[in-house]
Amino acid sequence: MANSSKKQNWIKDAIKRPGAFSKKAKSADMSTAAYANKVMSNKGNFSKRTQRQASLAKTLMGFKKRT
Repeated sequence: MANSSKKQNWIKDAIKRPGAFSKKAKSADMSTAAYANKVMSNKGNFSKRTQRQASLAKTLMGFKKRT
């Protein structure tokens, strides 16, 4: 049971700075998805932290929302 609990909480553990990437996207006057695409296609222009945030954002956007 503990192992499945660990699998479910990886998202909680991965998000170290809630809202930080969204704030960066908003300051760039872009949506989170568009900013993530920009960061991933121009990695040399962004810090390693921003690259990781963009990667996580794209991963989380790929999840299907429950209804």
